Amino acid sequence: FWVKIGFFALTGIFLGAIIYVLLTSHYMQWLFVDNIWEFFTFRPFGTRKITRTWNKILRRLETGLESEYKLAVIEADDILEVSLKRMGYAGATLEDRLEKMTSTVLSNIEEVRRAHQIRNNIIHTPDYRLNFDEARNTLDIYKQAFNSLQILT
Repeated sequence: FWVKIGFFALTGIFLGAIIYVLLTSHYMQWLFVDNIWEFFTFRPFGTRKITRTWNKILRRLETGLESEYKLAVIEADDILEVSLKRMGYAGATLEDRLEKMTSTVLSNIEEVRRAHQIRNNIIHTPDYRLNFDEARNTLDIYKQAFNSLQILT
């Protein structure tokens, strides 16, 4: 009788350890938990975080500072790059990923390429000037791309 109880306890400990490892491993969260969340909410996983980040980017435009405009464009470009990587588009850079896309997937792909060029100008040219209208137009291009990819709610 005590041996049976010991084996039941040992089985419970091993089963608990296996469940703990499965629930805490990043790989299982990505495959299992995120897919369940996506299924029950009818939205792609991560859209809430992207929407929060997007709202923060839009608040940067309200500051009236050129440095905040530049940072907003850079952050919007980063969101697009991470999203395309998560969607499975291969490539080392965003340009490589955009080259593999067609206008059927992303309706404003040429505008996105121009917006990414503005981001590159901000990064690589220290004296690049970005005014409010240009920043707003660039962010509108990114917003249209996010809506086309259904990553912004």
